[in-house]
Amino acid sequence: SAEERQQDQRVKRTAQRATDKKEGIGACGWILVSLSFLFVLITFPFSIWMCLKIVKEYERAVVFRLGRIVSKKAKGPGECSASEILTKDSVTTQVDGVVYYKIHSAVCSVANVTDVHLATNLLAQTTLRNVLGTQSLSQILSGREEIAHNIQSILDNATGKWGIQVARVEIKDVRIPMEMQRAMAAEAEATRDARAQIIAAEGERNASEALKQASMVLVEAPSALQLRYLQTLTTLATEKNSTIVFPLPMNMLQGFYKQ
Repeated sequence: SAEERQQDQRVKRTAQRATDKKEGIGACGWILVSLSFLFVLITFPFSIWMCLKIVKEYERAVVFRLGRIVSKKAKGPGECSASEILTKDSVTTQVDGVVYYKIHSAVCSVANVTDVHLATNLLAQTTLRNVLGTQSLSQILSGREEIAHNIQSILDNATGKWGIQVARVEIKDVRIPMEMQRAMAAEAEATRDARAQIIAAEGERNASEALKQASMVLVEAPSALQLRYLQTLTTLATEKNSTIVFPLPMNMLQGFYKQ
């Protein structure tokens, strides 16, 4: 009947409205979605900043990409640049140094200085330049341990108020220009040649003094000269020579002439 058909249509419309309500998110849903997008947009710079990792000088990091190691070698900030220093004898050198230190007071390291590691590094570089600037190149090359101990004492006294204790200072490398290396090599070679000539001259002088003393002994004892003469003849006879020369004194020849 007509009444039943109308009732069926009302039931279908009610079911359709319920289905539409289930499929749509509604006004509250759109408000929540908008707030979510706004929150993500506002917090995006902070989220990106939190994803960054700063590797400090004394740290090393292993980088993964999609679960795999990018490189077998650990990543880091790299080597420290060498400090150029003008020595006492006006020679430009590049010196690398290492400072081993530890924090013994966390309160002082935070309250007394902004960045304790940066401050210690800058102070170490300045102290290295000041100390090595008062030394000559030969003193730097020969007295590394003494210079390192002096730098350690200065740094330890200066960084004590920062809560830092300097345990050790090492001078890694001292590099000089190539022209200076050639000049030093030439100087060392000239020094060795001069020393060799001095040694040879001293040997000749000692030999001449020995000959002088021997001649004085032979003059004082004529019999020693005859013994030396016989010894020389014996030495000549033992050698395989076809001709043997016998030196004779002039007084013996004069005797033959008289006869």
